[in-house]
Amino acid sequence: MNVLLSAAFVVCWSSGFVGAKLGTQDAGATTLLMWRFLPLAVALAAFALYRGRAAWRPLAPRDLARQVLIGLLSQSGYLLTVYYAIQLGVSSGTTALIDGTQPLVAGALAGPLLRQYVSARQWLGLCLGLGGVALVTTADAASTTGVAWWTYLVPFAGMLSLVAATFLDRRSRTPVTPAVSMTVHCATSAAVFTAAAVATGTATPPADGSFWLATIWLVTLSTFGGYGLYWLVLQRSGVTEVNTLMFLMAPVTAVWGALMFGEPFTPQTALGLAVALTAVAVVRGASTRQGEAEAADSR
Repeated sequence: MNVLLSAAFVVCWSSGFVGAKLGTQDAGATTLLMWRFLPLAVALAAFALYRGRAAWRPLAPRDLARQVLIGLLSQSGYLLTVYYAIQLGVSSGTTALIDGTQPLVAGALAGPLLRQYVSARQWLGLCLGLGGVALVTTADAASTTGVAWWTYLVPFAGMLSLVAATFLDRRSRTPVTPAVSMTVHCATSAAVFTAAAVATGTATPPADGSFWLATIWLVTLSTFGGYGLYWLVLQRSGVTEVNTLMFLMAPVTAVWGALMFGEPFTPQTALGLAVALTAVAVVRGASTRQGEAEAADSR
């Protein structure tokens, strides 16, 4: 079951980069993000009212404030930087590469912040995965022209925002159901992006049907699929394993971008995909051995 969830997470999360490129061809980042989250937040709020207060009752105002902050970091901050970078001309594969450095940052911080220390074998897998991601996107980044150097710092800031949200969530002692967290996060993002779109005069959506196709794509695959599965896999597998799966985003996005947008897919891309798959196997194997050893010690 965990393998199937992980595979679904990789596909759905990668779909976000593709959907962002599809949508920003016809509209700005704030327009696309506003119409991605505003109807979704209304629907989730209506569902929350229908379900009643049972799931919300255990949460104190401090817990809700934490969820708002997590939503600001993991959705608003992260997605705005990704969409804006793609709008500025950074390819979907290169954006996924920068996002793919998240496991090394998360792995380095997991020990001091969460006391989830990374073993030597896991570090080997993490570094191997970074090498695979770099192989996939180096050629793509080199072939991109007319893009200022500073635009590559934009998705890097988004990656740090998602890392911060992940650790903020893991340090929380109050359990929050996925339905509640999704509702709070999406409502927060809807408020942020609607305010930004209205303030910049970009709230009116384009009439092109591809915009609405991209919006539906992002709501179903990226929000419910990718974002929902991120927190589910995080709860089941931990920070190191879920972030190791991020190494697969760049190769999968590169394949998807090649099929949909004609982005480069070379033998170097295939090699990088193989290296990234090996990295995931190394980290998962180390985690399995560590779990078996801990279980044996507890007997």
